[in-house]
Amino acid sequence: MKLHALLTALLLTSALTAAQAQGTPPQKVLRYAFKVAETGFDPVQVTDKYSKDILGGILDAPLEYDFGARPFKLRPATLAEMPEISADFKTITMRVKPGIYFSDDPAFKGRKRELTAEDYVYSVKRHYDPYWKSGNLYLLENVKILGLSELRTELMKAKKPFDYDRPVEGLKALDRYTFQVKLGVADPRFVYQFSDAGFLGAVAREVVEFYGDKIMEHPVGTNAFRLAEWRRSSRVVLEKNPNYRDVRYAETAPPDASDKLKAEVAALQGRKLPLVDRVVIDVIEEAQPRWLSFLRGEADVIEEVPIDFAGIAIPGNRLAPNLAKQGITMTRYPRADISLSYFNMEDPVVGGYAPERIALRRAINLAVDLDKEIRLVRRGQALKSQGPIPTVAFGHDPAFKSEMTEYSLPKAKALLDLYGYVDRDGDGYREQPDGQPLAIEYSTLADGERRQLAEQWQKNMDALGIRMTFKIGKFPEQLKAANAGKLQMWGVGWVGTTPDGDTFLALGSSKAKGKANKARFDLPAFEAIYEKQKALPDGPERLALMTEAQRLLVAYAPYKFHVHRIWTDMAQPWVKGYSRNLFVRDFWKYIDVDLAAMPKAK
Repeated sequence: MKLHALLTALLLTSALTAAQAQGTPPQKVLRYAFKVAETGFDPVQVTDKYSKDILGGILDAPLEYDFGARPFKLRPATLAEMPEISADFKTITMRVKPGIYFSDDPAFKGRKRELTAEDYVYSVKRHYDPYWKSGNLYLLENVKILGLSELRTELMKAKKPFDYDRPVEGLKALDRYTFQVKLGVADPRFVYQFSDAGFLGAVAREVVEFYGDKIMEHPVGTNAFRLAEWRRSSRVVLEKNPNYRDVRYAETAPPDASDKLKAEVAALQGRKLPLVDRVVIDVIEEAQPRWLSFLRGEADVIEEVPIDFAGIAIPGNRLAPNLAKQGITMTRYPRADISLSYFNMEDPVVGGYAPERIALRRAINLAVDLDKEIRLVRRGQALKSQGPIPTVAFGHDPAFKSEMTEYSLPKAKALLDLYGYVDRDGDGYREQPDGQPLAIEYSTLADGERRQLAEQWQKNMDALGIRMTFKIGKFPEQLKAANAGKLQMWGVGWVGTTPDGDTFLALGSSKAKGKANKARFDLPAFEAIYEKQKALPDGPERLALMTEAQRLLVAYAPYKFHVHRIWTDMAQPWVKGYSRNLFVRDFWKYIDVDLAAMPKAK
């Protein structure tokens, strides 16, 4: 056992002994790791999964997903009942349950602060405040909340600060606990957004005003946990919120649950949430130390077994016998995501809508060998993607096939030859049609998986005769550069927060440039289809439009859609009730740790 692991075990044993001697129950700690660093904890300033996961445990959205239900189902979180939605899908009325309180904070000056309707009104308005540069504003502007975009535009033109007290028709508190949203366009699924605490979780105005520009460091919410410690890009510690309301475990096991999980879920019924006292999340970017940390018992859970170790951990996609003997369990599930590479459509080399630029991007896409990528790099833990919409979201059409999954080097070469991308100087690499050098810079991260993906890109592009170099950086910095349109190409993942394909089609929406649409794609024909499908209820007509939108993304190729990932999580034998719902960020509060079953320090 390594020194730090031994010290951790000895400290835990000491704490258990001291707690038992005092007659108080020892603390339960759930430990696991992120593979990518967080950026901060303010819902108007963050867009990355890992920061939003933390926010999901601290803040409360009005709605949440039933943890065990399949198909996925919404239920009230802080609401007294499900929202009242008008027949035209343009008015949503929500009633907050009285008696819900924020965690204590100096911003409240010693008083207990109740959650009210005004907190949700304020939290939505913050996304319209230009000062915060919300990366999620497009999700709200898509539905045209009456009066808010106009207020934002008016104040920006006048160079005045955002007026949070100015009444608007589309967003108001009707009384202390009731608020109403009125939309300019019908959207049958807009209510889904109110289940994402990392986006529309309630924050208190006095907290934002108290901390100002340091609000990213001081999230204060009403959910089960509060921030106890933050070492940037290293460790995040959450502790139980003493003010958390009385919520009892009443979950059901997923339909595919093992008998063991079903028994654990049954045993947890009626227990007060959260089931653990603390959550300790370390940032371990490299796959090997993250995996070894779990094997040594330093982590209770590993989210997404690193693909480098899939062959030994889950041979044939089954739990390895040696791990099964230790009592380790696995949970395997398709992600609501897309792994993609984007082309900056405003870049003078790879961007644009001229036929030769479209031909360049399509040729590059045709030269990507996805079979090798899935087999050699992803170790079989992914499915080829025909378009952006994953299998678990509405809008996925199993009959839709596209050239995104086609690998044809001859066709790619012929396409480049046809449009004048040829090798004029005999160095083995092609030039642009006007004779200028053709060089592409692909931004990526330093971890092992990204290095292997870069190697595949290098081989594919060398075979095609395109010179590609790689710019390695940290995720937060690359995200900032991508949003500003400063990267030529970038490989990244996009994760859905609802079981609907709209968020994946937003990758092509001109309103989401620099946000979801990091490719900065802008095509009126696509935008018209995108807007039309948003207003329709789920059904064949909407599905047909979503498929047509995907065809346009394939044809103009602002992206190379690679794969939809399959994740396998593992949990130690002392972890009870572990399962995953794709759309529940704060799964920690439903998980228990059996201290008596943990190994003793040696």
